[in-house]
Amino acid sequence: MRVHIERLSTGVEGFDELIAGGIPRGFFVAVVGEPGTGKTVFCIHFIAEGIRVGDKNIYVTTEESRESIIKQAAMFGFDFEKAIEEGKLIIIDALMGGRDDPWSLQSLDVETLVNKIIEAKKYLGYGRARLVIDSMSAFWLDKPAMARKYSYYVKKVLYRWDFTALLVAQYAVTTSLGFGFGIEHVADGIIRFRKVVVGGKLKRYVIVEKMRQTPHSLQVHEITIDDGRGMRVVGATAYRREDTRLPASVAARMLEAELKKLLEVAETGEPLETSDNS
Repeated sequence: MRVHIERLSTGVEGFDELIAGGIPRGFFVAVVGEPGTGKTVFCIHFIAEGIRVGDKNIYVTTEESRESIIKQAAMFGFDFEKAIEEGKLIIIDALMGGRDDPWSLQSLDVETLVNKIIEAKKYLGYGRARLVIDSMSAFWLDKPAMARKYSYYVKKVLYRWDFTALLVAQYAVTTSLGFGFGIEHVADGIIRFRKVVVGGKLKRYVIVEKMRQTPHSLQVHEITIDDGRGMRVVGATAYRREDTRLPASVAARMLEAELKKLLEVAETGEPLETSDNS
């Protein structure tokens, strides 16, 4: 028996083909990778496509200002400022606290974030919605042991509001480790971006590590980001094992750190309370 799965296009040229046509509606997908690999550009495409097809769109920015996201979008031909004026997009600025506007976060905590996203969804109105949180890592930089709990809380509460979401997580440049283990464990999909210098030139890659209910590609694909055009998938590429494999000593430290954080989580007390706002 064939089951119909509604899928949302990412808006990135050549990427939807890697995930059977798009991200399943209602999924919470982790977008992970080191700085400079293309995570924000991917998210901008996802929101731009949502604007184009008439979805409700919310972009939370924690590491750049609202103006920076608008300018980046404009570089690729996307008019986010117009979309905001027309009530198709809300950009929640969680970086520039203290602003006297309704879509800025005054404090960087996960419960405040969730409440503000729900407020924005109510403002935009009923209908299919797209959400980007860029990035989640900002909420647990000083307490990485809370990453899994916070990620679960965000998904549990916002899942009821018809969001298809991209949750960005930063990885360290030196070790490619995540700042807190959490998003990957609760995500319905994982899209990982990487970068490598080959022959003196920076190259970017993407691989779909997980996508439930989807016969997705298992190959690494090279991507490019061009002014006026944005991100596109160039094609599948051979990727050496040593490009992704960590030294044994680093892998051992990762395991030790993960076990330590799990113990810390167990000592933090009760999980966050949730209220039914749906």
